[in-house]
Amino acid sequence: MAAIVKLHRLIFVAPLLAGLALPGALQARAGDPVLRAVHDFLMQRSRGLGEEVQVEVRPPAAQMPACDRPRPFMPGGARNRLGRVTVGVRCGGGHQRFLQARVSASGHYWVAAGRIAANTPISAGMLKRVRGDLARLPRGAVLDRTRIIGQVASRPLNAGAVVCDYQLSKPPLVERRQPVTVAVRGRGFRIARQARALESGALGESVRVRLADRSVLSATVRGPGQVEIIR
Repeated sequence: MAAIVKLHRLIFVAPLLAGLALPGALQARAGDPVLRAVHDFLMQRSRGLGEEVQVEVRPPAAQMPACDRPRPFMPGGARNRLGRVTVGVRCGGGHQRFLQARVSASGHYWVAAGRIAANTPISAGMLKRVRGDLARLPRGAVLDRTRIIGQVASRPLNAGAVVCDYQLSKPPLVERRQPVTVAVRGRGFRIARQARALESGALGESVRVRLADRSVLSATVRGPGQVEIIR
């Protein structure tokens, strides 16, 4: 099994390994400036992701040539900052190499305290705060409770389920068949007319409305029972 050099927040393990009876190759790898550069790069990139961040860098399986002035980068503009990542390293001689690493972050997130039915507005009492490894959360997990409260569950959530953004929708401010006020705004004027919504919509969404003369227009939801058309 390939050795993994484990590097913790603000602590590099090479000085701690120096006095232990480890194979010379492993000691050399633990103090490798390339591994240190990758570790520091990932720690900087992961700042603010959790209360405690841990980086594990896997040394290359084969012996690599020396790398002067290592400059780590994320290949292809990768955006994932937690979990398994591939880090590229540019060397002073013009060549580059790639290393595998894992970034873990401990912190708090929110789960459903009990079963939440679909189309239910979510209140604070429906959520439970849990601590764990943020790198193991499903994609789209919402860490900020204020982004959950007041939203509507777009699908059923079981007790203990991590709340994700794709499971949430904005509460509708306009309901289908509801009478609405249509504000028509343009340069130097604003008029209001009454209409009836042909579909439901949340804040900022576009809905179709029918005016008294039976004409149908698209308008943007601006508030409860309020839509706007900009000319």
